[in-house]
Amino acid sequence: MALGLTQQIALVPVFLHFWTSEVLAAWLVIYAVGNLTLIADCGLQFRAINRFLTFKSCIDGDGRTARFYAALLRIYLGLGGFLVIVVLAAALLVSPSAVFRFQSVANFDAAFVAMAAGTLLTLPSSLVAGLYRARGLYGRAVWLQGWATAAGQLGQLVAIVATGSLLAVTLACVAAQVLATIYLLVIDAPRQFPFLRGVRGGNSPRWIVGQFRKAAPFGLAGATELALLNLPVMLVSALVSDRVAVAQWGLTRVVAGLLRALCLQTTLPLAAELGHDHAVGDTDRLRSLYARGSLFLGLLASFVASGLLPFWQDFFALWTRGAIPYDPWLTVTLLIGTAAVAPSILALGYANYSNRGQLLARTKGLQLAVFLALSLILIPSMGPLGAAVAVVASDMLIQFGVLGRVIIGQTLQHPLRHVSLLAIVMISITLLGWGMGLAIRSALPWTGPVRLIAECAIWLVIVALAASPLAVGRIRDKLAAAIPR
Repeated sequence: MALGLTQQIALVPVFLHFWTSEVLAAWLVIYAVGNLTLIADCGLQFRAINRFLTFKSCIDGDGRTARFYAALLRIYLGLGGFLVIVVLAAALLVSPSAVFRFQSVANFDAAFVAMAAGTLLTLPSSLVAGLYRARGLYGRAVWLQGWATAAGQLGQLVAIVATGSLLAVTLACVAAQVLATIYLLVIDAPRQFPFLRGVRGGNSPRWIVGQFRKAAPFGLAGATELALLNLPVMLVSALVSDRVAVAQWGLTRVVAGLLRALCLQTTLPLAAELGHDHAVGDTDRLRSLYARGSLFLGLLASFVASGLLPFWQDFFALWTRGAIPYDPWLTVTLLIGTAAVAPSILALGYANYSNRGQLLARTKGLQLAVFLALSLILIPSMGPLGAAVAVVASDMLIQFGVLGRVIIGQTLQHPLRHVSLLAIVMISITLLGWGMGLAIRSALPWTGPVRLIAECAIWLVIVALAASPLAVGRIRDKLAAAIPR
C-alpha cells in the first residue's frame, strides 16, 4: 500500500513539473489501462488457490499440485499471448489516441499498447502468487513484486527527468513488472518448490473450458471491482472533451481509491477467518466476528473520511500546485459514497471465502451493468461528477443493497438492528469529524504546508483524546458485547 501511495500521490508533483495537465491526463488513462487488463485473469487465480489448498491434504499432493500448475501455466501463457495479439491488432484498426481524445499527445498510441501488452505478459505471476499463498509463502511473492514496483517507480523518475517522454515512463513502469514475472516463473518458483521442475501439463480443450467456467463467478466479481476503480477515467476521457476534467477525475479518485484499498486490506484477514468459521460450522463465532468486523470497518471508513473531507482541498492545492482545479462536489460524493459502502466490502470478502460463486456472479454482474448504464447517461452531461454518481450509486444499490443485505441476512440473527446501529455510528462520526475539521480550518490564519500540517495535527490530537477511553479493555469488551448480532 505504501508503494501505491508513492505511485498515485508522490510522483504526481514530479509529473506536473515536466508535463502539462493534458499529458498527465493521458498518463492516468494509460495507467488505468494497465490495471484494467488484469481482468484477463478471469478468476483463474482464485480457482488455482482453491485447488492448491485441496491438494495439500491429498495423497501425492506435490505431484498433483505440479501437474495442475503446469497445465494452468500453459493456459496463462496461451491466454496472455493471444490477448497481446488482439491488443496489437485492435490498435492498428482503431487508434487509442482517437478513442480517448489524445491526438495531440506524442507517442500516446505506442505508450497505450506498451502498457496493455506488457501488463498482459505479467498474467502468469498470478498463478505463482496463488501457489505461494496456498503454501504459506505469499509474503515472498508480495515482497518480490513490491521490489519490482519500487524499481519501476525509480525508473519512471529517471525516464521523466532524462527524456520527459510519456512512452519512456510507460516502458519503465511495465518493464520492471515483466522482469519480475520472468524471475518468479523461471527461477524463484522452481527453487521454492523443486517438485515443479520437469513436469509438463497438457489437458483436453474440455478441461480447459471447465477451468474458465468454474473460475467465472470469481472472475466476474474481480472484473467489476477493477472496472469500478479504473474504467471511469477511460470513460471520462472518451466522453468529455475537456482534458483537464480527465486529470481532475483521475487525481480526485485517488483519495477514494486509497480509502477503498484501506478497507480491502483490513477485510482480508477478517474474510479468511469468516471463511474458516463457515467451513467448520462455528455459527456463534461467525456471527460475533462478522458483527464486530462490520462495525469496525464502518468506524474506520467514517473516521478516515471525516478527516479527509475538510483537509483534502488544502492538500490538493499543494499537491497539484494549482494546475488542476479542485471540485468539492466530486470529492464529497466519492468520499462519502466510499465510506458508506465500506461494511459491504466485508460482505464481498466473506462471499469469496464461503463458496458463494453464484451470488457473486449475479450481484457483481448486475452492479457492472448498472455502473455502465449510469455512466453512459450521466458522464456526457455531468462530466466527472457523473462518473462519481455512477460509481457510488452502483455500490449503494447493488453491493450494499443486494449483496450486503443477503450476506447480513444469512449471517446475523438481527440484521436490521445491526444495520441501524451501523448507520447511526457512521453518520455521527462522519459529521462530527467533518464539522470539527471545518472549524479548525476556519480558525487557523496560516497558509501553505504549515497550515495543512497544523490543522491535521490539531484534528488528530482531539480525535485521539476523544477515543482514549477505548484503550481500556473493559470498555471495549462492553461495547463489543452490545453490538447486535
